[in-house]
Amino acid sequence: MSPHVDDTEPAKGELRVHGTGGANNDHHGGTTATHGRPEGSEPSGAQAWTALALDVAIPLAVFYGSRAAGIDQWLSLVLAGIAPLASVLMTWVRQRRADPTAMFVIAAMMLSVLVAMVTGDPRALLARESWVTAALGLWILGSLAMARPFLLDVAIKVTPTGTAQRLNGLWHSTPVVRRWMQVASAAWGIAFLIDAIARVVMAYTLPIDSVPSLGVVVLVVLLGMAQTLVTVHGRRSGALALIRDRG
Repeated sequence: MSPHVDDTEPAKGELRVHGTGGANNDHHGGTTATHGRPEGSEPSGAQAWTALALDVAIPLAVFYGSRAAGIDQWLSLVLAGIAPLASVLMTWVRQRRADPTAMFVIAAMMLSVLVAMVTGDPRALLARESWVTAALGLWILGSLAMARPFLLDVAIKVTPTGTAQRLNGLWHSTPVVRRWMQVASAAWGIAFLIDAIARVVMAYTLPIDSVPSLGVVVLVVLLGMAQTLVTVHGRRSGALALIRDRG
């Protein structure tokens, strides 16, 4: 989940890493991680899309599989809501550390179970999906007021090492790149907020069984529109050319 930088670095295998590797001194005297992906594995873009597909496919499969098995809507939604927990726990055990994103997901799942027990209303369970996308949208937009926007650190983690180092340096030295990253953060943050509103409307107006799949469609469309805007702006402003070292 970040502005996509289509970079083709030397034809070596590359590995996506989380929180390990070196760090470069930033222009403010501190240290800023610019890990990127070293050699040895599939491109991180493929990894990211695979993870996203699983995060989307598993809850949908659990929900519609449960409904096909005759389980009621309320329990099917509860099961679908906690289905990704296994993947989160596996990642947590593999990395042997408490990842903030994993903690956020687990907290959201626990809250979902609490809502389910208190309300017993399947529509309330559908509406609670909006909490996650609303929180993410506000997080991305709120990070614009910080020294480094959230999407900048995400982009640095999922791009090749050379590109990550260029992006980090350009963020400090080049207004065009800073402006592009701000536009990207605004576009993605607003897309997630619109998705949150749409989920609440769908939860209380549409047939319950249709909402989970329609929610995925809406999110994909909104993020596709946001990414298109980000890409067009990056090309017209020259930010992408600078990041790819073609400026």
